[in-house]
Amino acid sequence: MRIGWRHLLFAVLGLLAAAVLVAWSGVFNVAASSGHWRITEWALHAVMQNSVHTYAHLAPDPPADLDDPRNVLQAAGHYESGCAWCHGSPLRPPPAASRHMTPPPPAIINSARQWEPRELFRIVRHGIKYTAMPAWIAPGRDDEVWAMVAFLRALPEMTPANYGDLAFGTETAAATDDRLLSACARCHGRDGRGRNSAFPILGGQREAYLVETLRAFATHRRRSGIMELAVDGVGEDELARLARHYAQQKGLGETPAEASPPGARIAALGLPEAGVPACESCHGAVAGRNPTYPRLAGQEARYIAAQLRLMKQGERGGTPYAHIMHAIAKRLPDDAIEALAAYYASAAAPSAAGPVGIDGSGR
Repeated sequence: MRIGWRHLLFAVLGLLAAAVLVAWSGVFNVAASSGHWRITEWALHAVMQNSVHTYAHLAPDPPADLDDPRNVLQAAGHYESGCAWCHGSPLRPPPAASRHMTPPPPAIINSARQWEPRELFRIVRHGIKYTAMPAWIAPGRDDEVWAMVAFLRALPEMTPANYGDLAFGTETAAATDDRLLSACARCHGRDGRGRNSAFPILGGQREAYLVETLRAFATHRRRSGIMELAVDGVGEDELARLARHYAQQKGLGETPAEASPPGARIAALGLPEAGVPACESCHGAVAGRNPTYPRLAGQEARYIAAQLRLMKQGERGGTPYAHIMHAIAKRLPDDAIEALAAYYASAAAPSAAGPVGIDGSGR
């Protein structure tokens, strides 16, 4: 019997109609308690793996400092707050609720052994459809995504003690005196000095600037997958209280110490030929005329350089005056960014410890 193209067409249309009828009827069981058929589970997992492998070729190259311990530290607290409740951690296995998801979240402790850095970037940055794995909250913050990749690569070697030190610092998971401040202190310290140059110094920053910045994170005007989660659901009064606390600590100042001539010259005079005004005209001692301009003297160089690059790319929002810095940063060459970052950081008090290692030490 000869089968013509019309017979094939009718067969295909019939299958499609049957599929629509089954879906519309509601007889297909979507309950998580029933799990997947083995072939369905295999097919979905195979599609996911192949998709990640393919699209990872479009991911950016890993940064040269990918495995810098400061990147690992930067992501540790966020993993504890946003990821461990599904995937578990060296301190505890995945909770019972996540083990009853369909599909259940994988134990990420061994993820670095299964995926290359660009593949991990793809998963963290874009998430996975038909699972509980979300995309990164702030799409333009590749720097944060790479920090998480660095953390995941280091995770298999962490002991519970190592992980606890990275995720909590001097705080504890059971801190009850001030849970909100304790959550902030995991990264920034209660004194606002930050932890091992992985986080910005908040101590001594202007209160008005801190309030506006926290509001910007809370309203998604300033993007950060880490900070937007940290302030999600926090009320205005609490944001103001946190800003007041950190503004009252010691840390940032008004006048930078003597430093390299290039950075000092740009800060004092700008780059007239490029249309860059003097940084000190807004961020120096006279900047008190606008309390929402941040202090820079004593800030971490790594943080200043990163923020200037984000502004240059148009990925950094913040206070109502952020657009001014967008225009200025676009005119700053990379060497000027590095010189300015080093200059303003030169006013920082010597740190008691260097970058933290995955074992919690300064190694």
